[in-house]
Amino acid sequence: DGKPLASIFYMAYMKDDVDDYTERPLLFSFNGGPGTASVWLHMGVLGPRRVVADMDGFALQPPYEIVDNEYSILDVADVVFIDPVATGYSRMVPGEEEHMFHGTMEDIESVGEFIRLWVTRNERWESPKFLIGESYGTVRASGLAGHLQEEHLMFLNGVILVSMTELHYDIGSDLNYALIFPHYAATAWYHGQLAPELQNTPVAEFLEEVEEFALNEYLSGLTKGGYIPDSERAEIVRKINRFTSLSPEFINNVNLRIDRERFRKELLRHEGKTVGRLDSRYTGIDRDSGGESMEYDPALVDWEGTFSGVFNQYIRSELKYETDMKYAIWGNVRPWNSDDSVNVGEMLRSAMTQNEYLQVSHLDLTGYLKDRIRFDYYESGHMMYIHMPSLMKMKTDMANFIRGAVRR
Repeated sequence: DGKPLASIFYMAYMKDDVDDYTERPLLFSFNGGPGTASVWLHMGVLGPRRVVADMDGFALQPPYEIVDNEYSILDVADVVFIDPVATGYSRMVPGEEEHMFHGTMEDIESVGEFIRLWVTRNERWESPKFLIGESYGTVRASGLAGHLQEEHLMFLNGVILVSMTELHYDIGSDLNYALIFPHYAATAWYHGQLAPELQNTPVAEFLEEVEEFALNEYLSGLTKGGYIPDSERAEIVRKINRFTSLSPEFINNVNLRIDRERFRKELLRHEGKTVGRLDSRYTGIDRDSGGESMEYDPALVDWEGTFSGVFNQYIRSELKYETDMKYAIWGNVRPWNSDDSVNVGEMLRSAMTQNEYLQVSHLDLTGYLKDRIRFDYYESGHMMYIHMPSLMKMKTDMANFIRGAVRR
């Protein structure tokens, strides 16, 4: 009925004096959670300023600093950072239902309407358009690709999925255990838990051997369940131990199936440490070492203070946006309507089949779309861009992807 329901906060960086916007790509950026603001991609990789950490990405002593970001994507594209409702400075209008837009499809529809409005008001329908989402933002981006195309007839050039989560494809629990296993091995390698011959092998080369084991011998053994022969089980236990340093007793007790949360507690239990969830290079110390799960994520704790500190200073002192409202890096979006009937992976696949120019990361199982799919890998964790070598590589990868998906 035309009555406002919510306000959505955004920050846009646009190149001045552009004669032809058909030649200037436009990138819509958001993070995940669900329930987090766009600050991570903004201040970590895409924007004109970035947080300062050490070369490996670990936080320095406060107070924190920002510097000019020589790896920003702004030389290649304009960027609009979107804070979904309840995050950043985005809020419901007082008196309206607080969680009206907090659900898989509700979130896609509200962000999609924001994008439509922004493109219309800024006269950018003719610009090449891209989405970039991180973590749960990859779910949002995948659904948006299909929703924008179907609901608003807005066809995209590309979708960039950073640290992709499962896109509602049911691949089975046994396959999940096999697919996560290289992460365990890489974590053990990083923390120096393996035999010398493996520790002295470059991680990429080491992981080739691990992946071969995971998708063949290990997966085959998992699918046999309780019918696996004793000799085959013993050999799998031996190799899991070799690749992860987890004890044979633990591996047998969990029936070869290593839960992610238990792995984070178990790997360095003998040192009284846990490893990070979002980036397993980080370590934490729990009150006791006897539990089955960690008390906090040491990676997230390391990032939160840095990004919160620099952003709150940056938006007031440099951008001159003054408000006493709290910038909600983490917003209250619970309860979240995780509607299992919304298959965002299928929405993205469908968008690709109907838009032959849409390029994206790995999804298609048929192979028909493989020429428009690309992977890039980084020797870092969830927010790979805080690691300087990965930040430099990511800029190059993103720039090449965007340029390759724009009309020549």
